[in-house]
Amino acid sequence: MKIHDLQPPAGSTRPRRRVGRGIAGKGGKTAGRGTKGQGARNNIKPGFEGGQLPLTQRVPKLKGFKNPFRVEYTVVNLDTLEAFDSAVVSPDTLRTAGLAHKHGLVKVLGRGELSRALTVSAHAFSASAAEAIRVAGGTVEVLPPPWGGRRPPAKGNALTNR
Repeated sequence: MKIHDLQPPAGSTRPRRRVGRGIAGKGGKTAGRGTKGQGARNNIKPGFEGGQLPLTQRVPKLKGFKNPFRVEYTVVNLDTLEAFDSAVVSPDTLRTAGLAHKHGLVKVLGRGELSRALTVSAHAFSASAAEAIRVAGGTVEVLPPPWGGRRPPAKGNALTNR
């Protein structure tokens, strides 16, 4: 048997019923659509949901999602700490030098080299930054976030309009 010999068994396939072609045979008069009513007519818009607000109007139009619990850090790199004049670096000393925001959390990242021992306290460190500070003879202190051990408080437009 070859692929061109394949065909369905005799009697298993039937031609489709052509409705709406007069009263001879099946499918005359109302053509299987019942008597009157919305389903018998041919003017329903695609997506119409019977007066309910359609799905296309219910879904939000803007793309994406803004996480209300996102934690954003002020970033300080090792080359900035190398140029810093103090041996003790904390968020407060960085704020007075104008390198961190007034209320922002501070994260130290590993860009640059560090050649002297520093005592660095911040809210977060990258692994390479913490290793570079320890190799230079300094110490790393991770500060707890101001909201405690829980998740950060939510922020965003949905919360400011209350």
